Amino acid sequence: MEIFGSFKHMSIRQILHQILNFFLVVSSALAMWKGLAVVTNSESPIVVVLSESMEPAMQRGDLLLLSLFPSPIRVGDITVFKIQGKDIPIVHRVLEVHDDAVKGKQYMLTKGDNNPVDDRGLYNRNQMWVSEKEVVGRVTAYLPYIGMATIIMNDYPQLKVVLLGVMGLFVLITKEE
Repeated sequence: MEIFGSFKHMSIRQILHQILNFFLVVSSALAMWKGLAVVTNSESPIVVVLSESMEPAMQRGDLLLLSLFPSPIRVGDITVFKIQGKDIPIVHRVLEVHDDAVKGKQYMLTKGDNNPVDDRGLYNRNQMWVSEKEVVGRVTAYLPYIGMATIIMNDYPQLKVVLLGVMGLFVLITKEE
């Protein structure tokens, strides 16, 4: 238990300093996430591809950077949308666009590049189009396979707890000289 031995040699002030450092790291990460959300105009500026439906354009585990600027979505754009009542956002290409000039709204039909048919089977019952309010963002850039860490941690939640615990312990016991 050499790891915990360093706690014995720390004063209360040093321990509180380490705890404060830990919360500073966590709050900095949250601030960066919110800042990125503001800059990209997207509630979720970063997502991970969870399936093979967009191959070969995107692989499972690719990390996507999204933006949602006011310009209209066009056929061929890769969008991330979230259907009302469903938890997981979907990353698919826009196949058709329907602009409703009367209501001033835009509706899209989407399809995964690797899927044989469009996404109407994924939409809610009697829903024929994805509305612009369901679009989380448009893919701006991607980093291949970087999101595999997220997929592995979601598949093995115990690993997530262990990694967070080790990181937290590391922050707490590491002294600044």
